[in-house]
Amino acid sequence: MVPSAAGLAAHPAWLRLKAAAGALRLLQAHDGSVPEQADHPAAAGHVGTIVAAIGELAPLLPPDAAYLAAVSAAFRHWSGTGFGVPDLLDSLTGFQPQLNRENGLVHLVVFPMYTQNGSPDRFVEAVLVEVLWPDFVAGLEAGDYSNKLFVPIRFLDFTAGYDTHSAVLFPETVAVRRSPVFTWGAILADREAARFPRVLRAAASITSLELPEDAAALLEDRQLAEETFVMWDLIHDRTHMRGDLPFVPFMIKQRMPYFLSSLEELRCDLTAFRESVRIQHDAGASPEARRHAVLVQYAVIFDRIFRFAITGGRVRNYDGLGGQLLFAWLHQHRVLHWTDGRLSLDWESVPEVVIALGRDIEELYWRSIDRPKTAHWLAAYQLLTRTLTPHPASVWVKGPDALPLTGLPRELTDQVLDDEFPLSMFYEALAKKLRPVIESTAGITGSTDDGPAGQGAAA
Repeated sequence: MVPSAAGLAAHPAWLRLKAAAGALRLLQAHDGSVPEQADHPAAAGHVGTIVAAIGELAPLLPPDAAYLAAVSAAFRHWSGTGFGVPDLLDSLTGFQPQLNRENGLVHLVVFPMYTQNGSPDRFVEAVLVEVLWPDFVAGLEAGDYSNKLFVPIRFLDFTAGYDTHSAVLFPETVAVRRSPVFTWGAILADREAARFPRVLRAAASITSLELPEDAAALLEDRQLAEETFVMWDLIHDRTHMRGDLPFVPFMIKQRMPYFLSSLEELRCDLTAFRESVRIQHDAGASPEARRHAVLVQYAVIFDRIFRFAITGGRVRNYDGLGGQLLFAWLHQHRVLHWTDGRLSLDWESVPEVVIALGRDIEELYWRSIDRPKTAHWLAAYQLLTRTLTPHPASVWVKGPDALPLTGLPRELTDQVLDDEFPLSMFYEALAKKLRPVIESTAGITGSTDDGPAGQGAAA
């Protein structure tokens, strides 16, 4: 009998695998190798435990049988050849979760890899996850929002590298000899959805914000919140590949001012917002899609202006900058108000204003196809400074005459301050109270027992 998802997380083989991976990471170097010869016997024992545990779990996960056999062989080869820099390319190409997006399907994923917003080292990490694929999302993906690479998942359990803020599982992070063609990307929708109510409760309390009834429902219904974030992520993820795109920021890898990444991530979120407005008013959409479309709009605004804006440090924080821009745009278009110590929004007018910001970014992209790179960078900066105030010490704010425009592009990038657009006085005050709540969400999952904001126990 195949155990339930929760039963797999408590399975003795999984617990042995998790413990062995935790012990092995203590012996690994930054690149994933085990450099000390004296550590090799212990490392071999840990790898043996991992391989044996995978063998015990594999029959319970038949869709992953070929991949689990390949990853076991890769671990044995790594151990047998002296624990150099690990190479999991062959087993990585065998893991294809996007081919079977069945709601509740469980995957065991074991690789030497780094974790975004977590460990930068390629330690052996293991996660047990289950696919989140509600019927209404399957309908959206089969229609106007095709995204064959997108795999939304929920945590069952994980090793230490994921006891962080990381909410993605990407093949790009795995230790391989060369980059393959990437065929999937997994978003941990339960972690995104679990952070949301804790942070929003606290932010609403601090700012005396009265939540609309639909938005308040997201705080109380875990499944509703998870499904809302799946819909948001579906549209966001596909947007990176669609539109009138200049060759930045994600079409090729290059060094560039971090604010370009801010605009790209915000463009994708504003597209999700705009499309959700369209779906909300589409009589042909399913009732579930229309209901979740309303909730996506609230999720985009509240997650962006509260959690995104003040999460992390102030060194090239592109997601933070996107949150700051959305807040200031809403305020300067007089649909967001901070008056008498209370925050409020004119919800009937919000959609038009948010969509207008998206149009400005799309116009920037459309025009930039015909512009040199440096001209695009300058135009992007001008878009930002129409709404946000740069640091007074900025060279960029002085304009083109102050910048090394005849040099290499990296010389321009070097002139961008780590915190080119500092937090406003509003955000400085908010961060003092809200940042501890945001930090408390590290390691949170959909199964975390969460109470009032900041009081839940991290996983």
